[in-house]
Amino acid sequence: MSRNDVDVHFMRMALRLAAQPRAETLPNPMVGAVVVRSGRVVGRGTHRKTGGPHAEVLALAQAGPSARGSTLYLTLEPCSHTGRTPPCTEAILKSGIFRVVAAMVDPNPRVRGRGMRKLRARGVRTAVGILEPEARALNEVFITRVSKQRPFVTVKLAQSLDGKIATSAGKSRWISGPAARRWAHRLRAESDALLVGVRTVLADDPQLTVRSGPNRRGPIRVVLDSMLRTPPNARLFASKSPVWIAATPRASRKKELWLRRAGAEILRLPADRGRVSFRALLKALARREVSRLLIEGGGEVVASALEARAVDRAVWVIAPKILGGKNAVPAVGGKGSRSPNHAVRLEETHVRRVGEDWILEGKVRFP
Repeated sequence: MSRNDVDVHFMRMALRLAAQPRAETLPNPMVGAVVVRSGRVVGRGTHRKTGGPHAEVLALAQAGPSARGSTLYLTLEPCSHTGRTPPCTEAILKSGIFRVVAAMVDPNPRVRGRGMRKLRARGVRTAVGILEPEARALNEVFITRVSKQRPFVTVKLAQSLDGKIATSAGKSRWISGPAARRWAHRLRAESDALLVGVRTVLADDPQLTVRSGPNRRGPIRVVLDSMLRTPPNARLFASKSPVWIAATPRASRKKELWLRRAGAEILRLPADRGRVSFRALLKALARREVSRLLIEGGGEVVASALEARAVDRAVWVIAPKILGGKNAVPAVGGKGSRSPNHAVRLEETHVRRVGEDWILEGKVRFP
């Protein structure tokens, strides 16, 4: 085999290792490492938990003296700064590794090429870009947060066949069937935070809890509520999961006190045309290490996210029902596109049937 074929073979092994502990590494990336000497794997490592040893450190420890003169395969460039753990470049240099192959450069501004440059300056041979698309797909959540300074945003809506999320009387329970709702709870469980607008809270009084999936405690519940209209007796406060309410500086201090007593944390954020700035909200969530944000509505919140061009993935649950009514609530509000040529598109779409409903999901691409 050529050197490139060998590099691809061992990088695939590193990517498989990186994908194992998906739920525990955020806000850090998923990283896998393989140490190879004379065509034989002598060390493997996976970053399993935030604050724990990095993948390369574990792989080098397993390799021991065999690391000297070997090649280290990494799904992400090694860090060169001290964070929760010491810099991995120092461990690599001390081990006597001859060559380091990374799938991609770390997009974190604190690293971004510094790790590989440091190794090259000390005589270690380096290569970057082996299976980079696969590595970027694996860490799309981490990459979004560190490069765009916001969470990876998924929009999930349940709508009727004619694009309505509630009747003209404001009723929305239940548009989707029980199987799709169970599936939606698993989607919630994979998220760090769940966002809804205050209109959804006032209309439905949801708990926004998780009833299935690995994260049974549930994500943080975030309410976009510019003027603090959320009732202190809302069912949101019946659960132990945190409740954050995003409001503008103009919102009532008395209402803030009531909501704090109920258990909410109030995020005072800049206003944009009288409402909470959506971009400011996303930056605030990223600073609090929210990496995966799930937006569940309503239509105006979804419109705000789309207008801010801050949606990465869309998940549409489509029920075989026709609600009708020109005053029924549309799935997406706002001003909308001027023409079909300016529409937001979904790419790499997947469609599946869950119970009586259809679920369509894909990556969001803006015109």
